[in-house]
Amino acid sequence: MSSSLKILVVDDTPANLEVICETLGDAGYEVITAIDGDRALRRIQTNLPDLILLDVQMPGIDGFETCQRLKADPTTANIPVIFMTALSDTDSKVKGFDLGAVDYVTKPFQEQEMLARVKTQLQLWQLTKNLEQHINERTAELKTALDQLHHSQLQLVQSEKMSALGNLVAGVAHEINNPVGFIAGNLQPAQDYVQNLLQLVALYQQELPHPSATLQAAIEEMDLEYLQEDLPKLLISMREGVNRIRNISTSLRTFSRADCDRPIPFNIHEGLDSTLMILQHRLKANEFRPAIEVIKHYGEIPQIECYVGQLNQVFMNILANAIDALEEVTQKRSFENIKTNPNQITIRTQLTDDPQLVQLRIQDNGIGMSQEVKQRIFDHLFTTKEIGKGTGLGLAIAYQIVTEKHNGSLDVNSTLGQGTEFIVTLPVKIQVIY
Repeated sequence: MSSSLKILVVDDTPANLEVICETLGDAGYEVITAIDGDRALRRIQTNLPDLILLDVQMPGIDGFETCQRLKADPTTANIPVIFMTALSDTDSKVKGFDLGAVDYVTKPFQEQEMLARVKTQLQLWQLTKNLEQHINERTAELKTALDQLHHSQLQLVQSEKMSALGNLVAGVAHEINNPVGFIAGNLQPAQDYVQNLLQLVALYQQELPHPSATLQAAIEEMDLEYLQEDLPKLLISMREGVNRIRNISTSLRTFSRADCDRPIPFNIHEGLDSTLMILQHRLKANEFRPAIEVIKHYGEIPQIECYVGQLNQVFMNILANAIDALEEVTQKRSFENIKTNPNQITIRTQLTDDPQLVQLRIQDNGIGMSQEVKQRIFDHLFTTKEIGKGTGLGLAIAYQIVTEKHNGSLDVNSTLGQGTEFIVTLPVKIQVIY
């Protein structure tokens, strides 16, 4: 990595410049120098470095002022700055970090320590640049995809729009898996390396029970005891975060599973859970209401033969409508009233009296619907929502999927002001006619 990286060293002491340049040069870095802040700022205009080692005490503008000017210029604002100083007081360090420095190297220099700090900050800088580049690339790709989506929006709305969502979710899950796999694959080696380094530090402490004043100052500055305790915890937290992302990715893949040309066995509880995961952002508390409670009563039911992707679309349509109904009732109730009587969605699964039929009930305690609305709820293009908020296709598509594709039934029970319940009845095995 170091062979292509450039470091600007700014120091008014020739002896310091010579030592630092030799150390960094031996490590494979390209080094450029300046003897004061003014020259450094001019040098940067034509020779942009990847990192700056900046002396604090210099004639003319000091290191703090130089750093402030660097951070005020968009061209140089993101270049990492490491201060070099004999000052060890806390105020000076805090001032440097407030101005945007990423680290400190204390004079007189410890070569290995300086190299370690430089290497760490350059690695972080490279990772940041790579991430920014990847984000920009992905943003451009997503913008292109979004433009294409706008062009075909009318056609998608007229067909099964939820299948488009399924394809999008599958693509997102696939894209998540690549970086997550990379991180997960490197976490264990990283944990091993850290453990080895900590063990090595412990051995050094045993061999050198009385370190020099300089080394002791460095130990106290970095709070070595806390670092040894906290670093393994950070890695464990990172592993938990990766596992969380993997669970989300699994839910996305379950929801968007592509259909075969014939039904396959499927655990509908997995489909329900993946759909709830996708809708989690709508279930969370916000400034207008507490979180919507989801109560699950999953019964002992067998896997059923179904078209998985299409059945997940049914779950999405019904649950999204339940959330919409609860959002609407929120406008008529106070926050405290909702807190006392929470918005709820209750999901029940069970076998019917006929063991070849599975029943799913999704009930909300929202606004309910009138008899007139209930009679038209599955009609094509019928909606009670405001213009722009509903197409009238969601429940019509759900009804078609359940009744025509799965030989089941979709019914609704509702009383105005008392909530709504959708009842999906599905055969365990579909009789497919070829």
